[in-house]
Parts: sequence; structure tokens; C-alpha cells
Amino acid sequence: MDWSIQDIARLAGTTSRTLRHYDNIGLLAPSRVGSNGYRYYDQRALVRLQRILLLRDLGLGLPAIAEVLENETDAARALRGHHGWLRQEQQRLARQIASVETTIAAMEGGEMIMAEDMLDGFDHTQYREEVEQRWGTEAYAKSDAWWRGLSKADKQAWMERQRQLARDWIAAAEGGIAPDGDEAQALAQRHFDWLRGIPGTPGGGSNGPTKEYFVGLGEMYVADPRFAANYGGQAGAEFVRAAMAAYAARNL
Repeated sequence: MDWSIQDIARLAGTTSRTLRHYDNIGLLAPSRVGSNGYRYYDQRALVRLQRILLLRDLGLGLPAIAEVLENETDAARALRGHHGWLRQEQQRLARQIASVETTIAAMEGGEMIMAEDMLDGFDHTQYREEVEQRWGTEAYAKSDAWWRGLSKADKQAWMERQRQLARDWIAAAEGGIAPDGDEAQALAQRHFDWLRGIPGTPGGGSNGPTKEYFVGLGEMYVADPRFAANYGGQAGAEFVRAAMAAYAARNL
């Protein structure tokens, strides 16, 4: 049994144009092409598409997805890994939901709020496996050691720098400026410099992050609602992605 490109686009929440693009770059070929020129996809192609969509949700760009698919040919094994990550993410979100609900109930009832209850599910180490899957164990180990080594004041300063950068990105996106214009590119430079200071960033240090990492991070901001929220939602994240891509094309 196979499905037409229109059927697959509808079921996957994507477009026929996107599926044709995947075919053109060698990422997802149709299982057959009909006499009418329509593309059709069988079960094996659908499994590959599912893996592509899962990897996109992890924030990987298309070149990185192609590399992963080429290196991991056992689809069932790969999907088990994805399944495990999704389960962990489900559990983490359930803890955060319960934590917020507890805080709301305590505030509305005039009760004392316990820090342990408020912050359950927000431990940054919950992202360990996600970071390691995306960028390797060394990247997580370096960034984790760096973060734990910061003083409370340094952590607060770093987080404020991050928040201010996000606020400036949102203001730029809402201001309707061009992502490849001087103002947006100055923000992209600040973003690049901010990443440069985080140990474990691929290609980090004095040279700053690699082009692949910088562009891929912009893709992740759009693909992952958790990150898109930092930039005012989907539209803001898309603006940041475009500005980062333009910066990478010019400078990296």
C-alpha cells in the first residue's frame, strides 16, 4: 500500500512542496512516481519521514538530519531512541505542569509556597540526554561544569543577559526590520558572542560557534516551541533564524 504526496502532506502537517524539496536534496525519495508524475510513498518511506520529523523537532537542520539517517540505518533502533527521549520529555512536562498547578493553588489559597514544589521539573540537568544527543557528551559535560562553577551573582547576570537579548530580538521582529539589515545583524553578532562564552558550544572558544551549529540553532528555535517562546513565538523565532542564517552566510 502507498499514499500520494498530497495524502502524506496532509497527514504529516506539512506541504507537498516540502516533500518535493526533501526528494530533491536526497533526504526522502518517493517509493514510486506514477504515470501522472505524482509521487507515492510506501510504509518504508513513511518510517523515514517519521524519523525526519522527529529529528527536526530535536532542532537538527536538514544537512544534520541527512547525516544521522546515513549513519543510523537501523530505523527501529533509532526510533526506540527517539521514543525514549519523548517519554522523558513527557515526564518532564508533566512535572512542570504539576509544579505550576501547585504554585497557583498555594497562591490562591494564601498558603506558603515550597521551593521544592515550585522548581520541580525545572532542573537544567533534565536536558542532559537531549543535549548529548544533539551535540555530544563532551558538549554537555563542559557546559554543565561551567554552569555549576558560576556564582549565584554570575548566574543571575548571565540569565539577565540572555533575557535582554531575547527582549531585543522580540522588539526587532515586531519592528518589521529586515533580518539581513544592520540592526538585526548587530543582534546576530551579540547572539554569536553570547554563545562564544559558553563552554561546550561546538566550535566555541575564541573563534565562536561553527557555521553549522549557529545555523542549526536558529532552526531549533523555530522547530521547538520551548525556544520559540523566548522570541515571542513562531514569527519571532523565524525572524531570529533568518537573521542568524544571514549572519552565518556573511561571516562564518
